[in-house]
Amino acid sequence: MKSASSAVSGVARHRGALMAAALLSLTLSAAPAHAAVAPPSAVAATCVIQEGLDLRDTIGNVFTKALNCDNLPSEVFGRPAFDAPITGWLKLSPSRFTCFTKGPADTTGNTYWYYVQGDQVGELPPIKGWGNVPGEVLQLSGGLTHPVAGLPRCPWF
Repeated sequence: MKSASSAVSGVARHRGALMAAALLSLTLSAAPAHAAVAPPSAVAATCVIQEGLDLRDTIGNVFTKALNCDNLPSEVFGRPAFDAPITGWLKLSPSRFTCFTKGPADTTGNTYWYYVQGDQVGELPPIKGWGNVPGEVLQLSGGLTHPVAGLPRCPWF
């Protein structure tokens, strides 16, 4: 025999499923039949070197140029290594990558890592999300390769 609480939770799940189906139906019926969504590959990633900046991290480094580039969501590591503390997360795109350094190969075999301030702070809050991401996180465009020409090497290499 079912308890009263399991019966109530079953009803709540059923109502939730009905609400989701109704919202999906409304969303689909509101869109024009001829509307087309561009596939992700049709949207070109953008990467541009910006100069004349005054970006400062929490450990005293000053950066006057950065690569403003589309990126994938990623953990930000306290040093260029996958076993380093997670100082933050990149959740938004594009981001400003201030310099590059070398580290362990990512899943594509690339050994270049980029220094950036994450959108969300992780471990070590005083660092305010600053850290390194593997090169595969950057969505390089226009024939750019690692390391991106014009971006300085990090001062601690």
